[in-house]
Amino acid sequence: MVTFGLKPAQQFTDVATLREIWAIADDARFDGLWTFDHFAPMGPVRTGAVFEAWTLLAAMAEATHHVRIGCLVSGNTNRHPAVLAKMAATIDHLCGGRLDVGLGAGGDELADTMLGMPTPPARERVERLAEACTVLDLLWTRPVADFSGAHYRLTAAASDPKPVQTPKPPLWLGSNGERRGLRIVAEHADVWLNASLPGTPVEELTRLSGVLDRHCAAVGRDPATVRRAVQFRLSAEDDDTLREARTYLDAGFTDLILMLPSAGDTVGRAKQAAALLPRLRELGRTGEHG
Repeated sequence: MVTFGLKPAQQFTDVATLREIWAIADDARFDGLWTFDHFAPMGPVRTGAVFEAWTLLAAMAEATHHVRIGCLVSGNTNRHPAVLAKMAATIDHLCGGRLDVGLGAGGDELADTMLGMPTPPARERVERLAEACTVLDLLWTRPVADFSGAHYRLTAAASDPKPVQTPKPPLWLGSNGERRGLRIVAEHADVWLNASLPGTPVEELTRLSGVLDRHCAAVGRDPATVRRAVQFRLSAEDDDTLREARTYLDAGFTDLILMLPSAGDTVGRAKQAAALLPRLRELGRTGEHG
């Protein structure tokens, strides 16, 4: 099955606008509705208003009824994974089992410096990501968990309630590291989010997908069990969006996320995306049947 998600920008906006967009996504029956995890706005201007991701997800859980919700992706260095496990379980209860958990290695030097938060070296961040995946799994699935890693420890740790979803919420991992990052995806992820910037040539995305296939083979996993996700900007012209979606579907991506602009008539653009959704679904059905 091909899925389509919507990712509004939570910067340079207000809560009333976000609530209106969430309602549009829910009523249109998008498959996913996403936040991002940054403490400073993203883009060429990195000052201004931006809402925090996980507190928004709690509000989204109550404001929606059908769409799955999640963050693409949570920066692992922003929260201890044991705290994230508890937050995710809470939100999974609030939304009735509609949470997808997105996670990446984290690291935003500007925001981290500004807020006095550590930015470990890239190698350490990837090591922490691998351990965090194990910590989440243990706390979501075991009555009591012990873990002794290089960066995280659990000692007779209980984390209740467990998530609504069993055995646990789907885990989306955002990483393109060819040696270690994609290996972690192969070991732990339900969905791989290609972490390339929007507009990256599809040939490069396909190449990275092939690297993931090889890591799956190395760990004894069927590559078909890892779904492939990509996010791209909603174009002002519907035909342009459809053409781009078609290229990703042809390249084997199963989960497509439309990114809304952070300026202008964002509610109008959300309505545009909702109106386009039936045509996107038809593309997905065509792709599934060859």
